[in-house]
Amino acid sequence: MASNAIAISVEGLRKSYGAVEAVRGIDFDVRTGEVFGLLGPNGAGKTTTVEILEGLRPRSAGRVDVLGYDPAVQVRRLKDRIGVCLQATNLPEKMRVHEALDLFAAYYSRSVPTASLLERLQLSEKRDSYYSKLSGGQKQRVALALAMVNDPQLLFLDEPTTGLDPQVRLEIHKVIEELKAAGRTVVLTTHYIEEAERLCDRVAIVDEGRIIALGAPREIQERTLNTSVITLECSGPFPGDVPPFLSDLKYTLQKERRSLSVQCVHPARTVVELVKWIDQLGLELADIHLKRPTLEDVFIELTGKRLRE
Repeated sequence: MASNAIAISVEGLRKSYGAVEAVRGIDFDVRTGEVFGLLGPNGAGKTTTVEILEGLRPRSAGRVDVLGYDPAVQVRRLKDRIGVCLQATNLPEKMRVHEALDLFAAYYSRSVPTASLLERLQLSEKRDSYYSKLSGGQKQRVALALAMVNDPQLLFLDEPTTGLDPQVRLEIHKVIEELKAAGRTVVLTTHYIEEAERLCDRVAIVDEGRIIALGAPREIQERTLNTSVITLECSGPFPGDVPPFLSDLKYTLQKERRSLSVQCVHPARTVVELVKWIDQLGLELADIHLKRPTLEDVFIELTGKRLRE
């Protein structure tokens, strides 16, 4: 559970590569114990921001505090207390899984038993396997194990499920949920909408090096797009005259007037009124669907483009 303590504080962060400004003055805090998401398309500045927080890349301007350390100054002390899972992890082909964990554990002042970590990530049967013999999903679980081997207070997971099949993605989601339940702080970068909505307590939506929205997913959705869409299908066509409560709402009739879509601010109330009306007409309700705005909808509204473009 997130607390009021601050694990990360960022003010006016900028990063330039010559004339190209990848991060353009962003501000945000990450609370201790929360899963915080940086959400945006490729090239938005997410990975650059995370690498600055991890002490892997110098910043051009701004103030950064991670667990009480400045990543640009107290690098070694910071790295002893964080875990990092990069977009791509490559190990020597002939290195065995348990050898990789033992090697990484030796770099830190403290570590967890590697056997229990392998069991937790369903890698016990692969402990003696060469890295080159692992599947993509198994390699990503090894990367997570390496990020967790020092029992970190804070984990950075940069696009941890990109390119993985749905089953492996769900396994990694479960690990992140377990970390959250254990009170660990997680910073997650992703361009998967459902991943951010499922896992993150709060998200910062990033585009072209700037934060364009910040808050809990539902808060951002309601603040930016406060309407939901109700779609109903009936056994017969709707009549030409609609009830008075629909006159103030935006609605469309489709499929020979058998399908009705209604945009509304109060979906629960509107659903009740629609069902009563359909019952009074003597029609049989075949299907009903409620769609609330997603973070993808928010991003399109704010930028005019999709997150994966």
